[in-house]
Amino acid sequence: MSDVNGKEITMPQLAESLVQATIGKWLKKPGDSFEAYEPICEVITDKVVAELPATEAGVMEQIIAQEGETVAVGAVICRVRTEAAAVPADAGQAKKPAAAQGSVPAPASAGQDMSGRYSPAVQRLASEHGIDLTRLKGSGLGGRITRKDVQAAVESGATAAGAGAGAGGQTLRQAASSPAGQAGTPAPNAASEPLPDAAQVPVRHSGLHLADSPRIPTIEVEEAGRGETFIDVTPIRHTIASRMRQSVSEIPHAWTMIEVDVTNLVLLRNKVKDEFMRKEGFNLTYLAFVLKAVVNAIKDYPIMNSVWAVDKIIVKRDINLSLAVGTEDSVLTPVIKHADQKNIAGLAREIDELARKTREGRLRPDDMQGGTFTVNNTGSFGSILSYPIINYPQAAILTFESIVKKPVVINDMIAVRSMANMCLSLDHRILDGVICGRFLQRVKENLEGYTLDTKVY
Repeated sequence: MSDVNGKEITMPQLAESLVQATIGKWLKKPGDSFEAYEPICEVITDKVVAELPATEAGVMEQIIAQEGETVAVGAVICRVRTEAAAVPADAGQAKKPAAAQGSVPAPASAGQDMSGRYSPAVQRLASEHGIDLTRLKGSGLGGRITRKDVQAAVESGATAAGAGAGAGGQTLRQAASSPAGQAGTPAPNAASEPLPDAAQVPVRHSGLHLADSPRIPTIEVEEAGRGETFIDVTPIRHTIASRMRQSVSEIPHAWTMIEVDVTNLVLLRNKVKDEFMRKEGFNLTYLAFVLKAVVNAIKDYPIMNSVWAVDKIIVKRDINLSLAVGTEDSVLTPVIKHADQKNIAGLAREIDELARKTREGRLRPDDMQGGTFTVNNTGSFGSILSYPIINYPQAAILTFESIVKKPVVINDMIAVRSMANMCLSLDHRILDGVICGRFLQRVKENLEGYTLDTKVY
């Protein structure tokens, strides 16, 4: 859409099931120029950070959706000026004063529901600090209140409190810590205009979905000097928290474990890894062999590849393995599509590609879609036992733990063998101990069945 002010950029549908996304970071500010296909912002959706490129060269005119704000697909996020939509600079400046005069919003009535005017990020920040949004003057488009407006109110409230200001400049924490009638402190007019308590804000006003209730109240933190540090929760961390809470609250988890003798697997990998590196250019890890063993076991027990649908269980035809990949501040689960159609070398290639894309921040939303069963190589960081949380809405998640040499009794003789644990968390609505025990036993047989003659291609 083009007008005299430029061209409006909307939130694209980066994936088929995407209905909304969060602005993670603006890479261009108003006045910055950009070339065609140059990224202008980072968009966060479903634990993926994707760069949004410009479709043509131009200049950033106005940022509408602020960083941390979640907007629907198709909503306007910014306005740019391109060669096709460019207007004379003096003409644009002539129109600005009139627009600025009408940008101040009218005061809201006392009982008016204003939740639709504020983004979830703004509502959450205001709730945490006890800020009445109806008293703020927005600096955004059409008087829209932004995170910066709320942050400015928080900072000005702290300054006013330190100078002996009245209740109008106090935050929740300051109001709670100032006894009524204390000498030198003006008594707040709490009876007529109480500040909202973060723990009492209705869920629909807090920027959370109703499914996210119960509302967790704000936690008071000791004053500075006690060694505490504030860490801002990133949108990705918020998404992970929501998914983990959904998984543990909706899925009745059960857990089991089995020990596997992987001595032959170690010998096989040691035999072929150097030649594989020369041919492919990347390492052949144990995980590729584990995935092949898991895929073959799922073929024998397809119920492991299913999801719960209230009145039915949906067994997935395609075997798409989700891999838990850790980064500095999150855990992502990129997907190997049609894993049952790949050999060991093909799985190794997919593992390397997805791991590199994760480390470099190049994962696309499609890379995260369609997983049916999750495998986590927790042994890569030395773990020998873990209790994984199921990747909702899948039925199970398997971890392969660290390979450790142990004395093992074989035919009444003690031998040193390479052993590893495999742990499985399961959805007890779908799966029972018997079927999962048989599944783990089949994975164990597949892993212990590797020989020096096993082909990786």
